[in-house]
Amino acid sequence: MKRLILKTLVAAAALAAFGMASAQDIKEHTIKFATQNPKGHPIVTGMEKFAEIVTAKSGGKIKVNLFPGGVLGGDAPNVSALQGGTIEMVSMNSGILASQVKEFAIFDFPFLFANSKEADAVVDGPFGKKMHDKLQEKGIVGLTYWELGFRNMTNGKRAINKVEDFAGLKIRVIPNPINLDWVKALDANPTPMAFPEVYGALESKALDGQENPFSVIQANKLNEVQKYLTVTNHVYNPQSVIISKKFWDSLTNDEKKLLGDAAVEAGKTQRQAAREVAGSALEALKKAGMQVNELPPAEMTKLRDKMKPVITKYSASVGESTVNELMAELAKARK
Repeated sequence: MKRLILKTLVAAAALAAFGMASAQDIKEHTIKFATQNPKGHPIVTGMEKFAEIVTAKSGGKIKVNLFPGGVLGGDAPNVSALQGGTIEMVSMNSGILASQVKEFAIFDFPFLFANSKEADAVVDGPFGKKMHDKLQEKGIVGLTYWELGFRNMTNGKRAINKVEDFAGLKIRVIPNPINLDWVKALDANPTPMAFPEVYGALESKALDGQENPFSVIQANKLNEVQKYLTVTNHVYNPQSVIISKKFWDSLTNDEKKLLGDAAVEAGKTQRQAAREVAGSALEALKKAGMQVNELPPAEMTKLRDKMKPVITKYSASVGESTVNELMAELAKARK
């Protein structure tokens, strides 16, 4: 009996500490939270922090079970499961959501953000919220943005010292149209593929290369099947933390606030981890034997020039108003 009373007091104290009115405001729920990233990756660090905060805020009533490493399937099946309500939460590249709302392709525009500060200003501001609001009619609610980081190119054939070196390489891309087009603009061969299949395809030489942040390359041990790493920082990937609208609509306002606040709070830990890991991951990849190089400034200029027709094309399909809104937010961030 004493133990029961003690547990009740501890739960009440946790709720009070986080500003919750009472344990009676929160019902029991179990959340399945999926990602393609493996345990130990900064995204999973964020998920773990989220689960910890939710447990504390709910007095243990809301349980968050984590499913890292693509164990519940690839991104497309996860989105379908989210819409159907069989998975409650997913963290994925925001650009992947272009399959649901075309404007999300803007997050795959090459060379959009110069640094993390600019990215934070855009996704955490009115533009980011407006983008997530567009998902509701697709059965998805966007809670916040975490960070995968800047993407870089690897391959197993040759060092990339000039733009022409990309020609002919078979490169895995996230399955959406803009990625196909910007890789084609390099005279390379884009190959859409679910991420859990990438390691095997690189190992068997069915693919020549892929592009991802340093942390993803290291966490998935792609250095074992890729020799060359080119620091291009060509795309910055925000990660959308999304929740099933079917599940969301079943929650009380207090529960919605709890989960939304927890996602934002966990995001601070997640972004810090992502930025620390990016630096250490690059050093680890060098030590593991990857040959790392950066393109000379003149070649980077040529690379950006090759991207201009792609950006023009997708500005039209994404919508000039969406592009203009993002650019206005960027202009504010750069003042």
